[in-house]
Amino acid sequence: MKIHEYQAKELFKNAGIPVPEGVVCRTKKEISGIVATMKMPVAVKAQILAGGRGKGGGVVLAKSIESAQKAADTILGMQLVTKQTGETGTEVKTLLIEQGVNISRELYISILVDRDRAAIVIIASQDGGMDIETVAEKTPERILKVYVNPLLGLQGYHLRELTNGLDIPGDIAKSFATIFRNLFRLFMQYDCSLLEINPLVITKEDTVFALDAKVDIDSNSLFRHPDIVAMHDSDEEDELEAEAATHGLNYIRLEGTIGSMVNGAGLAMATMDLIKQAGVEPANFLDVGGGASAEMVENGFRIILRDPNVRGIFINIFGGILRCDILAEGVVAAMQKVDLSLPVVVRMEGTNVDAGRKILAESGLHLTNATDLTHAATLLAAI
Repeated sequence: MKIHEYQAKELFKNAGIPVPEGVVCRTKKEISGIVATMKMPVAVKAQILAGGRGKGGGVVLAKSIESAQKAADTILGMQLVTKQTGETGTEVKTLLIEQGVNISRELYISILVDRDRAAIVIIASQDGGMDIETVAEKTPERILKVYVNPLLGLQGYHLRELTNGLDIPGDIAKSFATIFRNLFRLFMQYDCSLLEINPLVITKEDTVFALDAKVDIDSNSLFRHPDIVAMHDSDEEDELEAEAATHGLNYIRLEGTIGSMVNGAGLAMATMDLIKQAGVEPANFLDVGGGASAEMVENGFRIILRDPNVRGIFINIFGGILRCDILAEGVVAAMQKVDLSLPVVVRMEGTNVDAGRKILAESGLHLTNATDLTHAATLLAAI
């Protein structure tokens, strides 16, 4: 689960990580009052759950009260488009107006899980403020990686490797090390999958501030973190994805035209590959789970059909826990309830598969039984 920058900075402050003073603004009526209380310059920052805000015009450094008010008035309510939002963008409903600092150096810092090494990796670079992907591509030697055994935790030699690798001067190395200890503790305490600061700045007064904050929490751990759950912003969530979650369905909307319904995440990924290999594009990822009920199948159909781009549906089921005949009965009942008119291709294998195929064939509905994956691909290509 992602949280907004201003929310992440609250966590930072509570963990002893310095951040600039800032005020959250949600209505245009608040802008003038907030800006009037702040010392110039200030940074006016759109709060959306996507990167690249600055390049999209969602972050502005204002040096006067007038320019700060103008920037805030422009950004609040705008449809901010970045690489991560897609062409439609995301409406900015919240601003963070933050005190400017006297920057001397900008660094890049992130902490994430390296599953290949079963370790926590700290990635750092002296090229803060830039796209880390660009730095890694053009000057990989400027990327520093420090691996930490999660059972042993952050040690002194890790901190020395970081301060030396980032060329941190001795007079601020101690405070820098303290910040890193606090960051690592926060990462572990909240079961983070990602913690990123870009940039982490050293000021001309030799102080250190996190000017940005990205925190992504492992959703499987949220039962341990009610304070994080309370930060969830449903406005940033896709409407269909939010509805699917209420029905216990794992649904992610994509940009294609073939809706899919599958039982099992691995099979769902393979199904999307099959759809693409057939020369068409998947409209969604939808895993109804191994024990899907007729009600879940019906809800899955309803959600798929609410996507106007969908022009055909592929059901790919392996009947293990969920018998094929039970699934077929659920599919028929669901299609009748939602008055489905789009072509449907069904490929099923497993327990009672012959009985399931018979139920589908005798339903009188607009669906086709695929005998195998190759046959299914041929049918999908013709939709």
